Amino acid sequence: MIFQDAVGSLNPRMTVATALHEAARHSKGAKTRPRAGGADARELLRLVGLSEAVLKQYPRELSGGQCQRVSIARALAAGGDVLIADEPVSALDVSVQARVLNLLRELRNELGLTIVLIAHDLAVVKNVCDRIAVMEHGRFADYGDTAAVFAAPSSDYTRRLLDAVPDVARSLARRAAGAPARSL
Repeated sequence: MIFQDAVGSLNPRMTVATALHEAARHSKGAKTRPRAGGADARELLRLVGLSEAVLKQYPRELSGGQCQRVSIARALAAGGDVLIADEPVSALDVSVQARVLNLLRELRNELGLTIVLIAHDLAVVKNVCDRIAVMEHGRFADYGDTAAVFAAPSSDYTRRLLDAVPDVARSLARRAAGAPARSL
């Protein structure tokens, strides 16, 4: 599991090495991913784009993006073939968001992971996900190939969600035509 609040999900009294070790130690014996400890912890950090120097650091010594990468490494240390990512980029600035989303795509491809991405940001969903499930009041409003759902949503709820997403190209065209930009 990759939590929304990466900094808050890391124990402030544990170094990164200890956090990775604990995740591996408490897993249910899954052996499908690299394990933490020794060279494996360094490999986990390499996978998420961090240097081994981070192993000796505490969460308070890391940036938000570094903490999110440590959280991803911790999830990988636990093993398994499915990562659940709860709003993994919502607390990060836009440039860091892009790097973390690229990392998730790379890990998905390199490790053959399935990533269940929980997000409210439809641009993130469209950019990362092959398939989408839109939920309304705990029930599926739409489900299917992401491009197909975005192109032709079957529910009014999904259409309203998509209509609420700012469209930069549409806004620029309105400005060029002399119309005021739509504010949200």
